[in-house]
This record gives sequence, structure tokens and C-alpha cells, in this order.
Amino acid sequence: MQKSNKPIAGYHLLMILSAVDNEFSPEEGMKIQEYLAEEFPFRMNLDNELDTIATLKPEEWKDHFEFHARCFMDDSTAEERDSFISFAKSLIKADEEVSEDEHRFYKLLKNLWNLDS
Repeated sequence: MQKSNKPIAGYHLLMILSAVDNEFSPEEGMKIQEYLAEEFPFRMNLDNELDTIATLKPEEWKDHFEFHARCFMDDSTAEERDSFISFAKSLIKADEEVSEDEHRFYKLLKNLWNLDS
């Protein structure tokens, strides 16, 4: 897999976080749109990225997630990771229900980035 830059890696992370509970709520969609507007102020075609994510099997999510977490970490500061983890938390809470899988992936991200609880 080719290394992703920080905004693309963040997009992959958020999309997987929103998919692990097998539901993509409108509220989660709005949060992802918020991220895209912040990270991509100019229109960007993310069709290839979405195709890559959409073709993943659930058993491939964890490896893909970990890969993009490392890409994000390589290109970010500690402050950017703290900000992203807060945003990720707001994403998984957007539909007012946090599944075990959403929580597991969120905790995985914090562990990969060595962030305190």
C-alpha cells in the first residue's frame, strides 16, 4: 500500500470508524463533511479513496486502519493528533450510540499514537 498524506489518511481513519458498526448515519456523514471542508478547502476528488475503502472486507479494516494511523502519525504533530482524536470521538458519538467496534477502533488509534486515556 502506498503511503498516504495526513488529510487522506485521516479520511480513511474516519471512514473506517464510521463503518465498523455496519451503519453509516447521516450524523456521521455530516462530521466527515466537516473534516473534508477543513482539510480540503478546494474541491478534491476522493472517488479512488472511497473505492479503496468500500472494497475492503471487514476482516481487512484493522490492518488498513493501522496503516493509515501510521501514515497520519508520520505527517502530524502531537497537537494535530490530539485534535484528530477529539474529532474522531465526536464522530463515533455523532449518532448518539457508540458500538463496541467503534470504541475498539477508537482505543486502537489512541494506543497506536501513544495517547493517554
